[in-house]
Amino acid sequence: MNWINALQIAIQYMEDHLLENMTMERIAAEAHISPFHFQRTFALLTDVTVAEYIRRRRLTLAAHELMQSDHKIIDVALKYGYDTPESFSKAFRRQHGIAPSEARKKSSSVQSYNRLVIQVSLKGAEPMKYRIVEHPEFTLVGVKQAFSYVDGEHLQGIGKMWQEAWKSGTEERLFELNNGDIPGLLGVVVDQSEIKEKQMEYWIATAYNGEVPEGLSSFTMPASQWSIFEVEGPMPESMQLLWKRIISEWFPSNPYEHAYMPELEVYPGPNQPPQIWIPIK
Repeated sequence: MNWINALQIAIQYMEDHLLENMTMERIAAEAHISPFHFQRTFALLTDVTVAEYIRRRRLTLAAHELMQSDHKIIDVALKYGYDTPESFSKAFRRQHGIAPSEARKKSSSVQSYNRLVIQVSLKGAEPMKYRIVEHPEFTLVGVKQAFSYVDGEHLQGIGKMWQEAWKSGTEERLFELNNGDIPGLLGVVVDQSEIKEKQMEYWIATAYNGEVPEGLSSFTMPASQWSIFEVEGPMPESMQLLWKRIISEWFPSNPYEHAYMPELEVYPGPNQPPQIWIPIK
């Protein structure tokens, strides 16, 4: 099953159970993907987190019910997962720009977020350049930090982490230490949900052979087959666009499957394009 089909099945499950207390683990199980990879892939393709999608859909249906019925606001709030009218009113106003009571006025308008349909984009005129390589086990050294991946909380933290690495001289130090087969700096996301629920670890690192330098940590990447894509265009927009195309276009059109090891974002250095390394099988 490719990721597009898997995500579509998960979306159907969410739509069928919008009025229930769904867990991320149960939703991801429908897609036969780990909760970590499911949430990351969903956000990359849709530009919205799973939790935000569910919130938007519930509030869309709640607005429709208020406009089409005379049900009490507190009953509608409870139906769509809000414990109090106050919390419902706050969320409703954030999405629709009006209070729940105002939705019943004929002159009022609300925001409708429709059910997602993820499709493969047919863009044959825009080829994707990639190469397949076999790479033996290698060691990287660098700095790491744990983040929650719930509701996209890690995204802001990773940005700050790169800023701190640049200001502290860590980036320059890692460039100097780089003596492995992969040049430059590496951004590595490691799923740690088996160690701690809803946790991931992010590394800013470099490929390195030797004793672990003081103040740094090490991580061993298993031998794997990799599909390597070069990023063309301005950063970071081009990097995000390429991630979307890999998931929505490349995987459905090729016989490879994700090996569910950590992926690599590779930054070789000045005047060299960044790369995305995807472990495949």
